[in-house]
Amino acid sequence: MRGWPFVLGAFIVLGVVSLFAPTVPAAHHGGPIDTGDAAWMLCATTLVLLMTPGLSFFYGGMVRGKSVISTMVQSFIAMGVVSVLWVVVGFSLAFGESIGGRGTGLIGNPLTFLFLRGVDGATEPDLAPTIPLALFALFQLKFAIITPALVSGSFAERVRFSSYLVFICLFTLLIYCPLAHWTWHPNGFLRTLGVLDFAGGSVVHMSSGLAALAGAMVLGRRKDHVRGRANEPGNIPFVLLGTGMLWFGWFGFNAGSALSASGTAAMAFLTTNTASAAAMLTWIMVDRVRGLKVSALGLCVGAVVGLVAITPGAGYVSVGASIFIGITASLVSNYAVHYKSRSTLDDTLDVFPCHGVGGMFGMLATGVFASAAVNPAGADGLLHGGTHLFMAHVLALFVVAAYSFGGAWVLFRVTDWLTPLRVKEEQEAVGLDISQHGETAYPWKPRLGEVGGRSL
Repeated sequence: MRGWPFVLGAFIVLGVVSLFAPTVPAAHHGGPIDTGDAAWMLCATTLVLLMTPGLSFFYGGMVRGKSVISTMVQSFIAMGVVSVLWVVVGFSLAFGESIGGRGTGLIGNPLTFLFLRGVDGATEPDLAPTIPLALFALFQLKFAIITPALVSGSFAERVRFSSYLVFICLFTLLIYCPLAHWTWHPNGFLRTLGVLDFAGGSVVHMSSGLAALAGAMVLGRRKDHVRGRANEPGNIPFVLLGTGMLWFGWFGFNAGSALSASGTAAMAFLTTNTASAAAMLTWIMVDRVRGLKVSALGLCVGAVVGLVAITPGAGYVSVGASIFIGITASLVSNYAVHYKSRSTLDDTLDVFPCHGVGGMFGMLATGVFASAAVNPAGADGLLHGGTHLFMAHVLALFVVAAYSFGGAWVLFRVTDWLTPLRVKEEQEAVGLDISQHGETAYPWKPRLGEVGGRSL
């Protein structure tokens, strides 16, 4: 409670300052707006936003009944926090004038689009040549929203809500925005090296997956995990609903990254659906080979792994390659989940094995299977003689992984120093729904002995 008045006061001050923020028009505009491109990107932007509520159901259904609301709220709150940060300075850090010079850009100038100064309904040749720059900023915002929300699954059921808010602010500004600049800004250093990341295999999935690994390690294991108690999903229908919303929204995520209503967008749409279907089927087959039943949870996780893995190459690889990517990614992530379950790592919802490993595999696969014949704006991967592209992706994998894991580790430690990350033992036992939000999704009561040997 002690920190909330300060947060409220700071937010009110921010609102007052925003009244006086300059709103001068952009200095340079591109050509005319293509209404077809603009219409498609409006639709794609809403589809990507839908993924965050979808993620909340996906995650919320996988945790135990006493922490469903808390887990879902951790996704929803990102829509509020990151939206404000993006308008104030996030978009400028990600896509503002590059600091470091052409080809060596590390971060955008925070003053370029401060409070979205100069972002209006006109086009901009380097970022949004056929759609309004304001629409481009909105589309990119939806990616920034879901990335810290993805991280939350690794430390579900044991993080303080106020501390989580601090972390997502730091993560967005210091991890996500620099990665977006490196990869997607025309002067970003990874982009100028030739790295191809069509829709966020490194920027979104690798960064969230590696940050999730750091978070699970810093917060430590849940008490029930130490005791060896199974983590029974609280609501499988929620997981199915969330998967459907994610799959649907992912068409905007990947196909929308073409930034146009074009053949490239259509190919990205096709490869996205195909890879997800192949990964889903592979996952349940592997489970059957292991002697497990075909579970709704397994097919949902498999589908999401396929979506993750195809994301960086969606607009650069062929349909045949997308099938191979979906199958292989499912095999790799399934093994990673199985191996993690036998370790002491308490990544509650397998964010690292699915998003981190899936994102890394997708980046390598793009370096192998990308084809200039599929997308002339791309390049040939290793399979087509493109050694340079593959080596650039190997370098990007190490750079992004190190920065995401190391940076997130530091941010978790800083957050814990500012305000303790982990809830108290009795709060964890009673569940985060009651202890953090005073609400409950189900009529649940802790068993005798769960909280200090007494019932609550």
